[in-house]
Amino acid sequence: MSRIVHVVGTGTIGEPLIGLFTDFKHYLGIDEVTFHKRTPLASDRARIGHLMKRGAHLCTDDDRIADFEDLGHKVSFGAREALERATVVIDCTPAGNDNKERLYAGLDGPRGFLAQGSEAGFGKPYARGVNDSALVAGEDRFIQIVSCNTHNITTLVKTICDDGDSGYSLERASFVCMRRANDITQVGSYVPAPYVGRHDDPKFGTHHARDANRLFQTMNLDLNLFSSAVKLNTQYMHSIWFQFLLGRDTENAEVEKRLRDNHRVAVTDKHYANEIFSFGRDHGYYGRLLSQAVVVLPTLLVRDGREVTGFCFTPQDGNSLMSSIAAALWLIEPDAESVSKRIAPLRRFVFLEI
Repeated sequence: MSRIVHVVGTGTIGEPLIGLFTDFKHYLGIDEVTFHKRTPLASDRARIGHLMKRGAHLCTDDDRIADFEDLGHKVSFGAREALERATVVIDCTPAGNDNKERLYAGLDGPRGFLAQGSEAGFGKPYARGVNDSALVAGEDRFIQIVSCNTHNITTLVKTICDDGDSGYSLERASFVCMRRANDITQVGSYVPAPYVGRHDDPKFGTHHARDANRLFQTMNLDLNLFSSAVKLNTQYMHSIWFQFLLGRDTENAEVEKRLRDNHRVAVTDKHYANEIFSFGRDHGYYGRLLSQAVVVLPTLLVRDGREVTGFCFTPQDGNSLMSSIAAALWLIEPDAESVSKRIAPLRRFVFLEI
């Protein structure tokens, strides 16, 4: 039986995800890549055409087929047929939960479905390298790929606080998520000045800590996390200030060693977001870094033996891409060793140092 990955949406996550599956399908064990785009736009003709030239197959709603053909695109399948014949469906739209109830829940053909970012409740939260052991074959058919900042937060907590059989040595952790205004590809939703967010959650502050806590709960951990958020008038990268109070003594050298030993974490001596962004543009895939976090080593400080403070940058979308691919491969063949082997060619975009 053919292994078909179907991506719904062609935005900041959908487009590079289609490209990754198409360019590396031989290594990933994928036979065919299809994608759904709803709105035919002349301004999108070049990028959609390029995806198709590389081997991806366009699908759309029946009432939009003629409009896409008028733009010169060949439509391979209607929307419903594309879903029914897919092995895995990856929803990269803001309507993942709505689509689950309206479309996905009644489909028997696909082995599983993924949603992105803020679609809490879609399925089990997942971040590659953090809670892989929590995925249960035959049970987790719906998986939520957590947001890029949640990837960053949970990876930092696991890397610095996980003491193996002794559990997580963490009394509390605080984060300030300094978010870019919008993606460099977007022209709307920009802010003229830093915009501070509300603490809507009385326990966690903002959804970032709540989402991270929800992910750790899949491993039976209830961690004391708190977050604040501010949106900055930049298009470069998200950045995070973090502070951990550990339940044991540590020192700068140990924290740095833990970060360096995790191959999903990149470290850097660079202080400017544009320098990290530029590195991703020059050396990443579609300009994306597939690392989970980029920690600025000169900002690390251990105070009084147990308080760890520092800054890091978030490879927005990039860390979500790696988790999406890993989860899709796991749904096709739920074997951790097989997933690691098939995903190995992508590690050239997962950097140890920037």
